[in-house]
Amino acid sequence: MSKQAAILIIGNEILSGKTVDTNSAYLSKELRHLGVEVREIRVIPDEVDQIALVTRDFSDRFDYVFTSGGVGPTHDDVTMEGIARAFDTKVIRHPALVEILRSWYKNDLNEARLKMAQVPDGSVFQGLDKLSFPLVVVKNVYIFPGIPEILREKFEAVKSSFKDSPYFLKTVYVKTPEGILANHLNDLIRQYPELLVGSYPEMNNPLYHVKVTVESKDSRYLEEAFQAFMKTLPEDAVVKVESSPAESF
Repeated sequence: MSKQAAILIIGNEILSGKTVDTNSAYLSKELRHLGVEVREIRVIPDEVDQIALVTRDFSDRFDYVFTSGGVGPTHDDVTMEGIARAFDTKVIRHPALVEILRSWYKNDLNEARLKMAQVPDGSVFQGLDKLSFPLVVVKNVYIFPGIPEILREKFEAVKSSFKDSPYFLKTVYVKTPEGILANHLNDLIRQYPELLVGSYPEMNNPLYHVKVTVESKDSRYLEEAFQAFMKTLPEDAVVKVESSPAESF
């Protein structure tokens, strides 16, 4: 069984359309490469009760929870409080984080900036050897900032800890219209029920009509299913095939 994850995007700016969420797409792609299955993505406002409710639910149901947003120095940065409430604990000002902030800001360290040292009691830190400011983790909840560049920096520093058995993927680009191809895909799924199959039509592509993806963590199972699928297609239907083996980190 794959490790399963959920992504929680926190921010009124996402829900209002002021900011476009790119973090969930980045995390989903990276986790897939690591062999982790993202099962749910949710966007919620900067509200403590809502953060607590969803965090608790996700933590109970998934191996990993990744949150993004609401961890800065301003009034609407309430993620830490919400996560603390999810686990019935309090927010504390952690001395190790205070020292990091003091080394940055020196005499310019003020109460607003000190808010970034406030974390749920019982938090642990990851990436201390690679990051100027560590990733905060509470139980199975990984608390990331909303700024995409910083989120990516932090994830790169810790991503090896999430590595699971990889997915193997084959992508087939075909000229057959999806309405006709659907019968072939339905037969394939009946024959190989553990196979993950995706069908993505292209409306205005002159080279192919549908991109088909077939995935499995069992490379032999995938190859057998792939060969079976290819035999069902007309000879001139396939434009190209791409394979994605496990990535190394």
